[in-house]
Amino acid sequence: MSTHAITSQKVNFKVFRFNADEDYLPYYENYEMDVTSEEVVLDILNRIKWDNDGSFSYRRSCRHGICGTCAIKVNGRSTLACKESMTNMIEYFGNELTLEPLSKSRAVKDLIIDKGDFWAKNDAIHPYLVSHIDEHPEMECAVTPEQANALNDADLCIQCGACHYACPVVEVNEEFFGPAAFAKAYRFEADVRDDAHTTRLIELNAENQGVWDCVKCMECAEVCPKDVDPIAKITSLHNMLFSEGVAKSNVATRHAVGFKHSIARNGVLDEGGMVLYSEGLGVVKHLPLALKMFRKGKIVPPWAITKSDNLDEIQKLVKSSSTVKF
Repeated sequence: MSTHAITSQKVNFKVFRFNADEDYLPYYENYEMDVTSEEVVLDILNRIKWDNDGSFSYRRSCRHGICGTCAIKVNGRSTLACKESMTNMIEYFGNELTLEPLSKSRAVKDLIIDKGDFWAKNDAIHPYLVSHIDEHPEMECAVTPEQANALNDADLCIQCGACHYACPVVEVNEEFFGPAAFAKAYRFEADVRDDAHTTRLIELNAENQGVWDCVKCMECAEVCPKDVDPIAKITSLHNMLFSEGVAKSNVATRHAVGFKHSIARNGVLDEGGMVLYSEGLGVVKHLPLALKMFRKGKIVPPWAITKSDNLDEIQKLVKSSSTVKF
């Protein structure tokens, strides 16, 4: 028998409402409810529908945090409704909570969105094992524990879309594959049984849609309910592009190499020098911004950069971790 006392408190929920068949613009409705310490966000969605408005719509299924169906945003933070404790939400945000779909621009009915773009991008990276094997093998295709661990939990993704719709690049670039697709691509790129490494990497290296357009904002890692850490998978894909010889010389790849050169030279980042290395003569278009950054002390002349006191150790780390030349 539990010894924890059940407590309750009053919370106002500001809920996104929209019906694509009837409404020109979305609107919000307020529901004030007593919330107990045992409830999760999905319980609140159910109570709104069952006790207040039967037309309220949202997706739900397993209620065990493994299908990803009930992903929504609470106060702008992507979350699984069935997994997120109301006690935690109130602790984070207070007693005024806004419930919205993962993407307001893709809303179809209240918290239900059209995930067509998500699935299309998932399909585009060939999310399956490509391998030429005997149709009637005499024994299983076993992998070692070390080879299985190389997947680095990428196979735990439940495709809820939380990271995809939290990504600022997805919001402004319709071609960008997105963090969920990259995590799925890594899952197969890291699989020793897969024979499509180079083909898949060539697609992931494409400008506008590939991994180089990631802005490293870390939002995908912050919202992932399964700790898949998509940004780490994106970084690994960057390394694979270099090691497999797929990466081509362009602004994005030179930016990565310039970052390494800057750290190896100074032990700290020379932002002005990195932009010059990345863009060459194209750096002229950035001069107005560069002057503003210079005035704020964001960039300094090369001769004024203070080198790290631990430069020798940093250079050893850079050398030991560099597996390819570019």
